[in-house]
Amino acid sequence: MNKILVANRGEIALRVMRSCREMGIQTVAIYSEADRNAPFVKYADEAVCIGPPPSNQSYLLGDKIIDVCKQLKVDGIHPGYGFLSENADFAAKVKKAGITFIGPSPEAMNIMGDKLSAKAAAKKNKIPMVPGSEGAITSVKEGKEVALATGFPLLIKASAGGGGKGMRIVEKIEEFEEQMKLAVSEATSAFGDGSVFIERYVAGPRHIEIQILGDTHGNIVYLFERECSIQRRHQKVIEEAPSSVLTPEIRKAMGECAVNVGKACDYVGAGTVEFLLDENKNFYFLEMNTRLQVEHPVTEMITGLDLVKEQIKVARGEKLSFKQEDLKITGHSVEVRVYAEDPTNNFLPDIGKLVTYKRPQGLGVRVDDGFEEGMDIPIYYDPMIAKLVTFGKDREEAINRMIRAIDDYQIVGVETTLSFCKFVLKHKAFTSGNFDTHFIKHHYSPEMLSVTKEDEAIVAALFGAKLMSSAKAVTQKPDEGKSVSKWKTNR
Repeated sequence: MNKILVANRGEIALRVMRSCREMGIQTVAIYSEADRNAPFVKYADEAVCIGPPPSNQSYLLGDKIIDVCKQLKVDGIHPGYGFLSENADFAAKVKKAGITFIGPSPEAMNIMGDKLSAKAAAKKNKIPMVPGSEGAITSVKEGKEVALATGFPLLIKASAGGGGKGMRIVEKIEEFEEQMKLAVSEATSAFGDGSVFIERYVAGPRHIEIQILGDTHGNIVYLFERECSIQRRHQKVIEEAPSSVLTPEIRKAMGECAVNVGKACDYVGAGTVEFLLDENKNFYFLEMNTRLQVEHPVTEMITGLDLVKEQIKVARGEKLSFKQEDLKITGHSVEVRVYAEDPTNNFLPDIGKLVTYKRPQGLGVRVDDGFEEGMDIPIYYDPMIAKLVTFGKDREEAINRMIRAIDDYQIVGVETTLSFCKFVLKHKAFTSGNFDTHFIKHHYSPEMLSVTKEDEAIVAALFGAKLMSSAKAVTQKPDEGKSVSKWKTNR
């Protein structure tokens, strides 16, 4: 494989290209008009404008992307995450065009891309499941029968859903009909598929995911877990590896279940199997993501593996160079997602220009980003600016290093989630490990962050006043005819 086109943008495109360069592989960037001056475009060996800013006129044009590959004699396509990364039809077209898709087969994508077929595959392999419906719910009447059998509270979830869309919590039977109609409507609008299913609502769950890696020779291993319970709007904000609550026994059991999920669909490449962990440490299969995850760096930090390089090696037909018993966890890693969002205003996007943009540095600090100072945050895409990752010998050091890195990160021009992330990292619930996916609901309000900012402003003002006072004392004229040092005047 001599040339790879990265069918993505921003930080993940740049991150993939760096690994390709280390492997001696040339890269091709595709970009929209909004990304013309982006770092990933400049970094690539070749770059092609694919269309106007909107995704459906640029990054989602699968046929046009394949045409670019043919023109530039590209050997493989790396889809990153988002956009076409889990589009089975696109993967099939890539394969038909004689180009290697760096990811799983279209068949595996189809099985795991639909939550109902994924649940069926997992159940067939005796993976623990949250109680609920066997398949899609087609009518309110049928839904009520399943709801009564499942018990309340329960979740109505879109089969083709993600990111919390098409999801409704129902506390009692009287609410069911309205909530089901809303879930179906939202699922139809977001995914073009109104299929929903029902499952018991797990109170106080942890969101734990297992990274797996499979080759074309039937070998699949798990690369341990990531804790992803700090979320807003059902989307992750802070991740860490390993989890602070898993015992070695539970870790092994979850890892083996994840491998079995992969085997159920003959999985090839990097994938993630997601689980819910309840308050009694019982775990249940949630879904599988058939791509590289946003939070993959924390796994790389604790295993010493480059997951993009492993994806490429697998796509070339190579066997995994290690076995399960060769893998071990070293140290601890934390990742925070730096979004251009205002955490004091319901995390609404705050688009604008990066007037000041200075990355933190130092031992154990990694920044995966796709921006430079002076650039605008485009309104057309996800508002993530960067992924800030730290590594330490243990969880305490990784957290303390992250707090320092957040303080060192200078971003002026847009509001970001950095202040919220710092709030979480210093909160007793997080440092103790006693938290779940409801952290924001139970421990955070915008007013708390506003108070923190006001306190910091007061401290800064007092410190500034003290400095000015000291400066005046140093520069005042001594008595006539006397020689007085500044040191004496200021002590």
